[in-house]
Amino acid sequence: MNPVAFDIFGISIRWYGILISMGMLLGIFLAYYEAKKQGYNPDDIIDLSLWVIPAALIGARLYYVAFQWEYYKGDILKILNTREGGLAVHGGLIAAVLVGYFFTRAKNMPFWKTADIVAPSIALGQAIGRWGNFINGEAYGGPTDLPWGIMVDGVKVHPAFLYESIWDLGLFIFLIIYRRNKKFNGEIFLLYAIIYSAGRFWIEGLRTDSLMFMGMRTAQLISIAIIAFGLVLYFIMRRR
Repeated sequence: MNPVAFDIFGISIRWYGILISMGMLLGIFLAYYEAKKQGYNPDDIIDLSLWVIPAALIGARLYYVAFQWEYYKGDILKILNTREGGLAVHGGLIAAVLVGYFFTRAKNMPFWKTADIVAPSIALGQAIGRWGNFINGEAYGGPTDLPWGIMVDGVKVHPAFLYESIWDLGLFIFLIIYRRNKKFNGEIFLLYAIIYSAGRFWIEGLRTDSLMFMGMRTAQLISIAIIAFGLVLYFIMRRR
């Protein structure tokens, strides 16, 4: 599939960027109206997004480059060129959480309550953004005989991007429904982190283009760490 959607004045606009942007905008829209329902100043969500989204993009790129350093080292133009892909979700999430924490502290906003408002939006944005991987011809798995396999270089393979998109969409729906009865502030965000990471661990095992660290898939290592840390926080905060 052609990764270029259209050209404007000789500049190629790629589907990858369009889909990521759509996911972000829809996520902001949903978080904005949820904040309004909860008595927040919804403009704070806009302000938060203006800090968190650039941080997430930078973090996602730096994370990817760090684990592909042999390819990128010595070439600043390669590092800056994100038009061909090369964004790691975990790097973006880590950067977004850190910046979001300091932003909410500076604005005297409750961090965990704010995190609960935006968590479903993150899941939905990821569900949409994964289709950019499909158009770029990446994030697929090994050979399969399953009827929903896709053809890549003449071989039928697992559509790992599709598995994660479905997982994230299901997680979004679950969080939207469950948050009506949440037990404590922070529960929705922690459930997002734990459930997303569980799915990512499984799906990453199918992929053939994983970032590696000392012979292990970095996404699986990070997913295990998030699940463990998230569960500890979940039970501590629930008891409180």
